[in-house]
Amino acid sequence: MKIVIAGGYQAADYIIKKFKSKQNKLIVINSKREIAQYLTKSNQIPVFYGEPYKYFVLDEANVEDADIFIALGNVDTDNFVSCLLAKKVFNAKKCICTVNNPKNVRLYRELGIDSVVSSTQLLATSVLSESSIEDLIKTMSLENEQIVLTEVVIKPNYDIANKRIMDINFPKQGNISCVYRKPNVIIPNGSTMILPKDKLLVVSTPKYQRDIIAFIQKSK
Repeated sequence: MKIVIAGGYQAADYIIKKFKSKQNKLIVINSKREIAQYLTKSNQIPVFYGEPYKYFVLDEANVEDADIFIALGNVDTDNFVSCLLAKKVFNAKKCICTVNNPKNVRLYRELGIDSVVSSTQLLATSVLSESSIEDLIKTMSLENEQIVLTEVVIKPNYDIANKRIMDINFPKQGNISCVYRKPNVIIPNGSTMILPKDKLLVVSTPKYQRDIIAFIQKSK
C-alpha cells in the first residue's frame, strides 16, 4: 500500500513503525524541521519538509493515488485541507483526519473526509462512561480492530506514577497518544510527567494490549 503520513510527532512515529515494510510505500511529510529530522533518524526513511496542505508540497512528495492519507497535524483546518487536497486533487483512496475539536468530526465527514478521529471526543466518552472495567480501563477499536485505543487511569501505587515518560521504558509496541489531566488534555512528549489520577490514552495493536496494560498497572 501507498501510505502518506502528514504531520504529527509520536503518532506519526508509531504509524511509521507499524506500517514500515517492503509491502508498504510510506511517504512522510512534516512541517516541523526538528520533528522531520527525528522521524528520519528514528525510522531511517526520508521525510519531506513542508506544509502538507500546500499543493506543491504534496506534488513534490508524489502522493498521487495514495491508498491511505493520514493527517496528524495539530490544527484541525490544516488537516482538513490536507485531506481534501489529497482526495480531490491527488486521488487518495481513503483519507483519515485527526481533529482536536470534537465538533469537527461530523462536519468534516459531511464535507467528504472518509474517517475523522477526535482524541478529545474519545476521552470525553470514556471519562463519562461508567461501563469501564473497574473504572480503570476502556478500549475502543479503530480500522477493523487493527488499532485499539486503551484508557488507563493511573493509581498512586503504580510504578510509572510520578515519573517522566522518557524514564519508564514504555513498551515499543504501544504509544501514549494523550494524557487527560482534569480539566486538560495533554499531548505528551518524553519530559511529560505521569501523575496519579491521570488518564492515559494508549494506542496499540490488539496483540500487545494486555501486555501494555500489565506494564502500566505494575505496582511499585
